[in-house]
Parts: sequence; C-alpha cells; structure tokens
Amino acid sequence: MKNLKTLERHAKIVTALRQHGSLSVAELSALAGVSEETVRRDAKMLEDGGSVLKLHGSLALPHNMGETNYERRMREFAPEKLAIARAAAQMVRDGDSLIIDTGTTTTFFARELRQRRNLTIITNSTEIARTLADVAGSKVLLAGGEMHGDSGGTYGPTAVEFISKFRVKHAFLSITALDVEAGPMNNSLEEAEFAAMAVSCATHRVIIADSSKFGLTSFARACRWSDVEVIVTEKSPSPEFFTKLRESGTRLVIAQA
Repeated sequence: MKNLKTLERHAKIVTALRQHGSLSVAELSALAGVSEETVRRDAKMLEDGGSVLKLHGSLALPHNMGETNYERRMREFAPEKLAIARAAAQMVRDGDSLIIDTGTTTTFFARELRQRRNLTIITNSTEIARTLADVAGSKVLLAGGEMHGDSGGTYGPTAVEFISKFRVKHAFLSITALDVEAGPMNNSLEEAEFAAMAVSCATHRVIIADSSKFGLTSFARACRWSDVEVIVTEKSPSPEFFTKLRESGTRLVIAQA
C-alpha cells in the first residue's frame, strides 16, 4: 500500500510530465527533490500501473508519446503565455487590422481575440486562421507558401510577397530568441523574413514572448530593436536589456499572471 509521501511524489512526477512532456530521471529528481534511485522506484510503480511510459531513459505520459514538437511547446510556459496573450489583446480594438505570425504565444493571443469584432487578420498560421475564421464580422486572410507540418505555418517567398501588399495597424510576432546585441531572432531565415516583412507593413509592431526568450540567440535576425515598438512579457528582463530597450525606444509591458 502506498503511503502519503509516495502518493505525493507520484503526483509531482505526473504533474511535471504533464507540463514538460518528457523528462529524464535526473530532471525529475531535481524537480521532486528526491534521489534518482527514488525516482526510478516511483517510475517503476507508475509504469506498472500504466500511468507513465519509459522511452530512451526518459519518462512521459502515455497520451504525450505521439505529440508533435509544436504541441509540446504549446504546453511549455502555458500560464505565462496566456497572461501575455491577454495583456496583448488589450491593445486591439474592434475593427483593427493585424498581421499575426505563426507561434505558440500568438496562438494563445488569437484565442483571446475571439472576443473582438470586425477584425481583419492576415496570418501565415493555419491554426490562427481556424481560430478566428468565425469571429463575428471579421475577415481572415491566410498567406500561401510552403507549409511547415509541425506548426501549420506557411513560409517562403509567396507568403512574404502576399503580406507585402497590405498596410495594417498592428503586427504581433512570436519570436524564438531575444538577443541583447543582435535583436529579435528566429530559428530559420524563412521565419525571420516573414517577421521582417510584417514589421514593415504595420504601424504598431509588437513582440509577444515569455521571459525565457531573453538572453537566447538563434539563426536569423528578424528585425532591429528600433523596429519594435512594444514587447509584452511576463517578467522583467535583466538591467542590460532594460538599457537596450530604453536606447531603442522600445516599451516593455509586463503581463500579470
């Protein structure tokens, strides 16, 4: 029979796997504050009961084994992304026009926009397009191009050329990394080129990104700091970033979780 401490550890393990998708024994040990040997014993009990699965030295919940990388990222920092999305949505009024790029935080943001009316949405995200397609009085324009199967985003010259035809009030961008020297960055040149064009088409340029993106770097620069009017995040960045943003004239909005 399991004692209370064992049940509490098992609950912690399942909660951690629900939040992170899959974790190693060492990672679970650190999160639960117990030895790796204890985690192994708990994992065996949970596995025997069908609650978790082992895979290449890691543990995962059974229903997470087939999830895509994008689905996993949707769960990571979900409370923070939701708070950011809600704060960013306050900037949008009925009747506004927006370009929204593909990303997990922008997907949360799109869900918050369902409360608005008569929007014109231009996006390269099939998920965001579906989310907003039936909002009362709104129009959704989906950029063509090569689809990335994981995220459902469309990229390439066709997508960039399509959005170049428009002038919108807002561009809301979900960025991979915020490098204090290089600026906002994305994982691929295609993503960066789409973001750069979105910035050039918008009166107000907003990056919505959780605080884990600060201090990261990536492959391709999307734009300069001076191109960004507002960054919405959930936690204050380092003093170094504060200085850079002040010099660039970029306003920081801290969302309340």
